[in-house]
Amino acid sequence: MIKARVTVTLKNGVLDPQGKAIEGALGALGFEGVGQVRQGKVFDLEVEGSDKAKAEADLKAMCEKLLANTVIENYTISIA
Repeated sequence: MIKARVTVTLKNGVLDPQGKAIEGALGALGFEGVGQVRQGKVFDLEVEGSDKAKAEADLKAMCEKLLANTVIENYTISIA
């Protein structure tokens, strides 16, 4: 079993209203000096097999087809 983490974030220049809302909420809670909050998502997956190259190729295909909207999002894959 291969364990992997996929992190998906908005590309630079794409508006992030949820990040702005989090930034405002942190300020309202008294956390001063926090700015440029960007929100994303993390997927932890287990892929059967022991071939890391195949697992990485499969994970990339998963990102391209489902996990990330590649028009507005970037993703990174980390295999443990």
